[in-house]
This record gives sequence, structure tokens and C-alpha cells, in this order.
Amino acid sequence: MRFGIYGNIEKEEIAPVIEKLVLQFLEKNIPFCLHESLIPLMRKNLSRPVLKSVKAVSDKKLPTSCDIVISVGGDGTILRLARIVSTVGTPILGVNVGKLGFLAEVSVGEIGECIDEILRGEYSVEKRTMLETKFGNQIFPESALNDVVVNCPSTSRMLSVDIFVDDDYLGTVRGDGIIVATPTGSTAYALSNGGPIVPPSTEVFLISPICPHTLTIRTVVVPDTVKIHLRVKHAPAKIHVAIDGQPQTFRKSPIDVCVRKSPYCTSLVKRVNTNYFDVLRRKLNWGLDGRNG
Repeated sequence: MRFGIYGNIEKEEIAPVIEKLVLQFLEKNIPFCLHESLIPLMRKNLSRPVLKSVKAVSDKKLPTSCDIVISVGGDGTILRLARIVSTVGTPILGVNVGKLGFLAEVSVGEIGECIDEILRGEYSVEKRTMLETKFGNQIFPESALNDVVVNCPSTSRMLSVDIFVDDDYLGTVRGDGIIVATPTGSTAYALSNGGPIVPPSTEVFLISPICPHTLTIRTVVVPDTVKIHLRVKHAPAKIHVAIDGQPQTFRKSPIDVCVRKSPYCTSLVKRVNTNYFDVLRRKLNWGLDGRNG
């Protein structure tokens, strides 16, 4: 079993976590590699001889250089890593050093125990659906694990979007934009927008209008076998398309955005003693009754 280590270098608190991982792997003679972006950070924490013994790899080589890659940071770190490794399918073990860390499987204090479980084969790998985004004949090279968002952030004026499911016209939404979310993304932007919580094994997508200008338009759940076509004929400013919250492109109207199931998926390492509903209760306080305490 070979591990890879990836982290959010903008978080200073990841340094001692990665140092602990590196020293643990060296002590137990466990093969591993480190993403090249972490090397400058580790110069302050690891001695020169130790650092020289560590194999550093690029984005391109990381997915094929390990059997499992450890993501140290928050959910945003996992989303970035998913775009790097999803084409190969390398499983991701999320370690939460952020605030919520809904996608992360373990806390900092649980890393050592979880690594031992993995080495004993006591873990599973969960496949998460991703989204492919297309403009005309151009397919974005990166798939989305959470969502694809079409909006106009540079203006307070409303956007008008025609929505088609396959070739069937669903309706026209006037508001701040549209979120197309996977089940994984149902607990992200779509949830804060009033959408439902959907377990990750559910084979659906969410079409969630952002602040629609009518009470009759709400989130629609569709099978993940369909193609979702968003057409913006006119817009008050350039249209923004974001994949997993990362700025992708600004384009002038008219614009056609097609979203469908990606041929790739994200693989997440899961411990045998946890499940999705445990995470909902623990991290989102789902069902917590404020009257009982």
C-alpha cells in the first residue's frame, strides 16, 4: 500500500499534521509520496536528510504514484484534489483541519488509527458521481464533485435562464442563477439555497434556482441519466460559470451550458464503523432539538 499526501498550503495548521504523517510512514517503512507544493512548507518542519528521502510528485504524477491519497485541509481541499485524481480514480482519505469538513472522513486525532485500519484492509471505497460541463462542442477538462453554478455576480439585476431536461422544456427562471448539484453537493451551496439533503448513493441531480423571483419555483430532482441544458439569451452582465466554486469562465450572452453525468467519479475512503447519517447528525446537527437542553 502506497500513500500520497496532499494539503492546502494556505492553512498553516496543516504543517504539523503532515510532519506527523511523514515521520509515521518513515518509522513504519510505509511507501509514500508528497505533493510537490508541500515541500517548501515542510522545509521548516523536517530535517534536510529526511526531506531528501521524500519523493515529491506533481499534479500529473500524483494519481498514479499512490494507492490512496490523503487530503489534509477542509472540504475545498478535497474538491481540488478530486479534480486532480478523478480521471484515474485514486481513492481520497479526507483529514479535516478546517471548520466543518463534511466530506472529510477523519479528524487530526484519528489519522494514526485510520491508517492502521487501512493497512489491515478494514475500509471501503465509496464512489461519488461527478458532473461534466459543456459549452457548445467544448467540454471542460475538470469535472465537478459538488456543483456547477451559472450566475451573474457582478450585478444585482436578475438573470433569466431557460431550463431543459434532455429535450423537454422545464421552465424559465428569473433570479440570481442556477445550481446543478450532485447528491454530494446537496449539502453544499444547494442546501444553503433551500434544497433537500440527498444521500450520495442516490442516482439523481438537483436543479436549484438561486433566489427565484417567484414562490412557485423550487428545487427539482431529476435522474442522473439526463442532460440538463441551461440557456441564457440575455444577461445584464457577463455570465459566470463556476465548477465546485472555482472561477472558470465569464462569457457574454447568449450562452448555452449543458451539464450531465461525468464519465469520471470521485472515490472516497470510508471507515467501516461510520455511515452517511452519522455524519449528518454529527456535523450538520441534523435533527437536533434545541428544546432538549
